[in-house]
Amino acid sequence: MAFLKTESLQIFKIKEFRLFVLARFFLTIAVQMQFSTIYLQVYYEYSKEELMLGMIGLTEAVPFVITSFFSGHVSDNFHRKRIILFGVFFLLLGATLLYLNAEPMVYLLKSAGLIALFAIVFLFGIIRSFLAASLQPFMSQIVPRQYYTHSATWNSTAWHTGAILGPVVAGLVYGYNNQLNAKWCHLLEVIFFALALFFIWQIKHKGEPEKQEKKESVLEGLKVGLNFVFKNKMVLSALSLDLFAVLFGGAVALIPAFTDKVLHLGPEAYGLLRTAPAIGAVVMAFIMAVYPPSKKAGQALIWSVIAFGVFTILFAMSTTYLMAFVMLFFTGAFDNVSVVVRHSILQLMTPDNMRGRVSAINSVFIGSSNEIGAFESGATAKLFGLVPSIIVGGGLTIFVVAVINKLNPKLKKLDINKLQ
Repeated sequence: MAFLKTESLQIFKIKEFRLFVLARFFLTIAVQMQFSTIYLQVYYEYSKEELMLGMIGLTEAVPFVITSFFSGHVSDNFHRKRIILFGVFFLLLGATLLYLNAEPMVYLLKSAGLIALFAIVFLFGIIRSFLAASLQPFMSQIVPRQYYTHSATWNSTAWHTGAILGPVVAGLVYGYNNQLNAKWCHLLEVIFFALALFFIWQIKHKGEPEKQEKKESVLEGLKVGLNFVFKNKMVLSALSLDLFAVLFGGAVALIPAFTDKVLHLGPEAYGLLRTAPAIGAVVMAFIMAVYPPSKKAGQALIWSVIAFGVFTILFAMSTTYLMAFVMLFFTGAFDNVSVVVRHSILQLMTPDNMRGRVSAINSVFIGSSNEIGAFESGATAKLFGLVPSIIVGGGLTIFVVAVINKLNPKLKKLDINKLQ
């Protein structure tokens, strides 16, 4: 019962944070289910090519990166709650179109095939840039400063719990009874997006950013945000570690091909394997809720990214479903340590009137690298083979840690308690 009395649970006394976490959970499960279903559709219904899986990531990353240079400015100048509401509404609309695309009776959309799927992915890239620039700053506005590390932990827990359930549900529903049931997957996404929209609507805080001393143009605001990030070595080092870890260690995008070609299993097996990293992340999140990585945050960040690279390599060497699951479990567990430390650094070291721009830059560093990493993984798998490409990615991740540790030796001495 000691866990129930821990300070980390005190944050749930804040009603608006409870609503935010619920919204975050349903938004995540909907997004994860949507992309899992699209990956399965592209691989099983259209092309069993690793490169096509990588193209999904690139199709989202390009509009995401381009729009992120504008979305941070919008987040720092307009009500963040309103931005989030509009973003989730358009995701709901996209899920509806995906349902119609998968419904055989709607011939117009069904005949569009891959074009319709990639069009929704492109649209999602634009919307995600605005959500990425607004969600984190909005959360920082509804919780007191002393709870920032705990809010980062529980926000990550909500995300990873949704990331567990989304692919599992998608895999089970899609492959149920040996049928390709994409339309039912997309219908469930519509319901989950609607729930996320409802909980965000219930939050009373408007998320109005602090007034700026002078109005800045988009380019001026972007320059200020970039200057802040590149002049702050701790922020830049934390972002760079996560950037290259997810860029080179993007094995998750290749799970449909790995499940099919290495493990010789069907789409129903994909769902649980796809959620292994998220399960590991949730387990680690509960550990960090009791023992937050504060005093030795720098060491925790460095060693967690090294461990992520090691277990990525071990995943590539897996020959059984159980071994693959366990290795992916540990990649997610150690990745979540770096996520919590990075978010804590950003929350504590960024002024409120710059959080939107810094969050947008963070999203370009981290969010786009997931998708670009998916393309990199697909392209290298096409050129060098599926297993070798994953091994090389894990090795490069470890190499990057050594480089960043050399460039900023103070990172390993970081103590988050001294930033509060």
